[in-house]
Amino acid sequence: MTFYQKTTLDNGAIIVTERVPAVRSVTVGFWVGIGSRDEVGDENGMSHFIEHLLFKGTKSRSAKDISETFDTLGAELNAFTTKEFTCYYTRLLDDHLPIGVEVMTDMLQNSSFKEEHIDFERQVVLEEIAMYEDTPDELIHDLFTSALWKDHPLGRQVLGTGGTVRAFDRSKTSGFFENHYTPGNTVIAAAGNLDHDSFVALIKKFYNPTVSTRSENVETEPVVRSSLRVVKKKTEQVHLCYGTEALNSRHPDRFALSVLENILGGGMSSRLFQRIREERGLAYSVYSYHSLYKDSGNLAVYVGTRPANVNEVLSIIESEMEKIKREGVVDEELARAREHLKGQLVLGLESTRNRMTRLGRSELTHGEILSVDELVDRVNEVNKEQIKELANRLFMKERMVLTIIGPIKEKDLAFGLA
Repeated sequence: MTFYQKTTLDNGAIIVTERVPAVRSVTVGFWVGIGSRDEVGDENGMSHFIEHLLFKGTKSRSAKDISETFDTLGAELNAFTTKEFTCYYTRLLDDHLPIGVEVMTDMLQNSSFKEEHIDFERQVVLEEIAMYEDTPDELIHDLFTSALWKDHPLGRQVLGTGGTVRAFDRSKTSGFFENHYTPGNTVIAAAGNLDHDSFVALIKKFYNPTVSTRSENVETEPVVRSSLRVVKKKTEQVHLCYGTEALNSRHPDRFALSVLENILGGGMSSRLFQRIREERGLAYSVYSYHSLYKDSGNLAVYVGTRPANVNEVLSIIESEMEKIKREGVVDEELARAREHLKGQLVLGLESTRNRMTRLGRSELTHGEILSVDELVDRVNEVNKEQIKELANRLFMKERMVLTIIGPIKEKDLAFGLA
């Protein structure tokens, strides 16, 4: 017996729920399979732009009506956009579930897209882009993905660019919405104190768009080549990302990737944190991360350091990657990484929002929803040989990408790429 229940509606929408009777809250998320990688040409940033607009009012509710409803309920209402999906969610008391679903489905079906709202929100998003560009420790990650997946939709910024956002009008916005915001492109996930059949009936009552097809997003597999990009900027630190293409969201080795990344730079006991910060004092912020997408993924290391330390930091990163390729990892750090990942997983289950996110994201991108026991088993199955083999497959000089923002020139780097 699975820990979740799943229903596919006649209109194509998929509903997945997990009952958590020990709590008095429910988190509901509407996951739409549209993100920046699905945008074509001058559409870049449209998924995120529409995310903003759905909070601006419907045919029967103003933006103030929407916010006052959830504030009165003591509920959380928010949304986020990624490269592959957009999620709208609310966390509220179980007694307030009907009104929460009613308002959210109203937003998803009846948003007005008034010209004045589009003009206003266009300025808000332009300010968001400007703020982001003034934050180099965040901007560096977009610079990395744009260099890694050059000329591919995965390399685009989720926010779009000033040029694309300025050109958004009502016709483009409503057309994009109608093409992609369909039930067949939507997963509705909920976790908390709820009954599946009652929740399905509630969704059927309020969520009945006439268009039910799944949007056909044009996708091409990305090609990665080694590259170096330096953006000179007057900052106190140099911000750098060094990494490579990794695995897709359905790859069987994705659990080994999580363990490898954790050992490399995933915590305070990781190799890079210890060598760069604790032993050398070369940085305050140093960490690794990985992202999984439908047909690709990435693994990268971020460090913020003074210009004089850049070459030493890069030398350490490359040295540790080569050491894992050559010698593998030891039993102690493998065990530590496994326990860290399992601990984070189990602790996350204390939140209905995290449970809802796991359901929605898994159904939309992984093609399977694993139980906690299954996830723990997958992590426990990762072995040293698997990690060493994966490191040799990923850390190839001819596929490594380095991006830098800061007061430094390319000629100052005593570091080469294939």
